[in-house]
Amino acid sequence: MELGPNKQQHYPPAAEDGDDTPSEDTTSGTGRKAHVRLAANGTAGEAATREPEDNFSREDGQHTETYIDPSPDAFTGSGKAVRILSRTRQLLFSSLTKRIVFLNLSALAVLLSGILYLNQFREGLVEAYKDSLAAQGKIIAGAIASQATMEIDTITVDPDKLLELQAGESASPSISPLDDLASPINPEVVAPLLRSLVQPERTRARVYDQDGILVLDTKFLYAGGQVLRYNLPTLQDDRPDGMISRIGNFLNRLLQRRDLPTYVEHPNTGIHYPEVVSALTGSQSTVVRMTQKGEQVISVAVPIQRLRVISGVLLLSSEGNEIDKIVTEERLAILRIFLVAAIVLIVLSVLLASTIANPLRRLSEAANRVRKGVESREEIPDFSNRQDEIGTLSASIRSMTAALYSRIDAIERFAADVSHELKNPLTSLRSAVETLPLARTEEAKNRLYGVIQHDVKRLDRLITDISDASRLDAELAREQAGPVDFAELVSNIVSMAREAPAKGVAGKAPHISLDIRDPASQQGPRAKPFIVTGHEDRLAQVIINVLDNAKSFVPVDSGRIDVVLERDREQLTLQIADNGPGIPAEKVDRIFERFYTDRPESQGFGQNSGLGLSISRQIVEAHGGSIQARNRADGETGAIFILQLPVLRTPQRRARGGEAAQRS
Repeated sequence: MELGPNKQQHYPPAAEDGDDTPSEDTTSGTGRKAHVRLAANGTAGEAATREPEDNFSREDGQHTETYIDPSPDAFTGSGKAVRILSRTRQLLFSSLTKRIVFLNLSALAVLLSGILYLNQFREGLVEAYKDSLAAQGKIIAGAIASQATMEIDTITVDPDKLLELQAGESASPSISPLDDLASPINPEVVAPLLRSLVQPERTRARVYDQDGILVLDTKFLYAGGQVLRYNLPTLQDDRPDGMISRIGNFLNRLLQRRDLPTYVEHPNTGIHYPEVVSALTGSQSTVVRMTQKGEQVISVAVPIQRLRVISGVLLLSSEGNEIDKIVTEERLAILRIFLVAAIVLIVLSVLLASTIANPLRRLSEAANRVRKGVESREEIPDFSNRQDEIGTLSASIRSMTAALYSRIDAIERFAADVSHELKNPLTSLRSAVETLPLARTEEAKNRLYGVIQHDVKRLDRLITDISDASRLDAELAREQAGPVDFAELVSNIVSMAREAPAKGVAGKAPHISLDIRDPASQQGPRAKPFIVTGHEDRLAQVIINVLDNAKSFVPVDSGRIDVVLERDREQLTLQIADNGPGIPAEKVDRIFERFYTDRPESQGFGQNSGLGLSISRQIVEAHGGSIQARNRADGETGAIFILQLPVLRTPQRRARGGEAAQRS
């Protein structure tokens, strides 16, 4: 039968069943190897954000669900990009991520701001100290220059020349040249000035003459009430430093500048100091050095000059620990702030850990208990009220555990059902085999041989159907779903079903009408309103099972089956109604159970396995749809099966061969 251009369709043969006819096989070579969940509404927008890893199977009672994604993006690279974007957005904007990032950045911001503030403060302090020493040096150098003894406009008489003068001659006075205007610096005059202008606790002043020889050093000056001070070896302090002091000293050593020259004391001369040499040439100079103890020393050399004549150099330098003392105090203050911030951070981290680690530990312990004893039916803690990943994880684990328990129960029930169904033909077969030697007539032996053959066929049919049912989940998971034109599929199957009666039923085939209520006329000539996402062979198996089940119940001569396919917004509905005897009210809820069968007597005993409708429901629910059965409510006798599937709103590819509205 021709199904469409360049298309071949293979439908699995229907297996005989008590209520239905499941197919025997199964796997189509047209499926692609992926499996994704089916969205409830079938929209591409929602389904595109879901992942193939979200697939899961759930067996509840007598059936199994395997979810498939109908989104067209699930089969393209654009769907993968959307999923990656969705995962990134969830990671960046999740509540736990924001909490952790906020807390860590807060602590880092506190430390960073403290370090930046300290560095700026230290550099600013050094610059301010340089400016202060330079201004102070200019003032003191000017005062020293004004107090210096200048031998200008004095008469100089040479005794030797005086004896050589002739009697009656007078000696002419001579003015000392400009080069002799600079007189030596008098320490006795300068010392009181330095005592009054220089604080020896903060600043050290040294005065050098024109040759760079040390004239005066405030380090060895003392005024009234002051004690002459000398550097003595530091006494050992047996008292241990406090923790904060030790940390502060460590930070001083860690953060001190390594690019500064080392300060070396030269007690008698200043020519070893570049700033002094520069000042002797008339240029003010500033140098920052580092002592062997790691203390910064700022030195400013100012020339002592009058009328552009240099009499000497004033060298002002900070005490070694003055700047470092201030910086250390600031560091200790920041360290105290840091300790407070660290305590707060630890408390917040503990609170944060309690909201993450404790629930995770409880979930882990519960999962281990479930692993060790499934029979105990351990409950997973419920954190679903939390609006974060822990709540989502808890809900997922609880759902997974419930599905696991349900799966275990279903397996146990399935094993019990299989055992019960296999025992019946085996018991009959055993009885026939045991009775066969006792048969005396050829007719009795032939009757027993017929029973044996019938039971063997029944066992083969049961084993085949059980194998198909047990492999269904794995096959649906391995095969990749694709777009299916459901209207074309139904049309082809109905055409095939019109030509043959149900298996095991003599007589002509019943009349089958098909009504496809196609809204394509309202949507345009190229619209495909009946496109679904799924496994085409499996969906065909469902339709064949339901049709064969209906054909087995309708009257032989006046049987009629009405097939109606229509679409209602986001789902399509397939109705298959027959004019058979209908379903007993007390058995409506049981017809989809495994191994349940209630066949007409005309079909004989043991001709059906009772798995067909159960497998059909399993396939439909794996595609995100539903199937139900009830008696007709239009005044006629018979049963009606209603199958609903979500519609693919935006098919990824054009369906093959448009279907016009059909009525037959």
